[in-house]
Amino acid sequence: MEAMRAVQILNPSGEVTMPRPDRTRVMCVANQKGGVGKTTTTVNLAVALALHGNRVLVVDLDPQGNASTGLNVPHHTGVPDVYDCLINSMPLEEVTQAVEGIPNLWCVPATIDLAGAEIELVSVVARESRLDRAITAYPGHFDYVFIDCPPSLGLLTVNALVAAQEVLIPIQCEYYALEGLNQLINNINLVRQHLNPRLEVSTILLTMYDRRTRLADAVEQDVRNHFGDKVLHAVIPRNVRVSEAPSYGQSVVTYDPGSRGATSYFEAAQEIAERGVKEPVSRNA
Repeated sequence: MEAMRAVQILNPSGEVTMPRPDRTRVMCVANQKGGVGKTTTTVNLAVALALHGNRVLVVDLDPQGNASTGLNVPHHTGVPDVYDCLINSMPLEEVTQAVEGIPNLWCVPATIDLAGAEIELVSVVARESRLDRAITAYPGHFDYVFIDCPPSLGLLTVNALVAAQEVLIPIQCEYYALEGLNQLINNINLVRQHLNPRLEVSTILLTMYDRRTRLADAVEQDVRNHFGDKVLHAVIPRNVRVSEAPSYGQSVVTYDPGSRGATSYFEAAQEIAERGVKEPVSRNA
């Protein structure tokens, strides 16, 4: 069974494809709470979609550069990165790198330079829409652009919210997960009112789910009651393989494709792809 799952997920023949949207879907993966699985979610969804025929770009907007690490993309000091796009107006295609071993997947890395961008952006003209302009001006076509946000609600996250049409919120199945969610929703509403009227929370993904605890079940029920259809049926379990994969510069989808973590992310990616075809999105980047 595990071997069959692995073949299905890795799709070595390239014959099995997930539906492709008719326009680029720009998705911002945001939650100001740290450690909820934003980067893990970004990397694994991107890899699963790319392995199944979608052209995917990951924009690492977190100064820690964890998404770049998870995709094994060089992001040491001196590598052209997203900072150069935001502050120096360098075209996005000049800092985009192909992800080794995964066709159809590209990454815009983040280096430690990005840590200062929050302050430097304050005095820049049209500071909230720098990333939006960079993505819009990109000459190639992508089916998905995933933006991995830092765990804060500063100018970098605002740039991501202005550039995106959809927000994907990973929610950890823990008691504290729901605290602070209101603040995130309020900020999204503010951005929608003043900067980006097409923005919407389209997807909620439950992560770090431990089936042995009542708490996880209670959090899941709360989230499903509150957000309804926006919550994906696929739930990401607590899984050692998911935690191990980044230390090898891989997603769990390629590191251990037969694991429960990989299967869950594959199912989540499939659900997102199918929803995108049912509900056409409104912008071509």
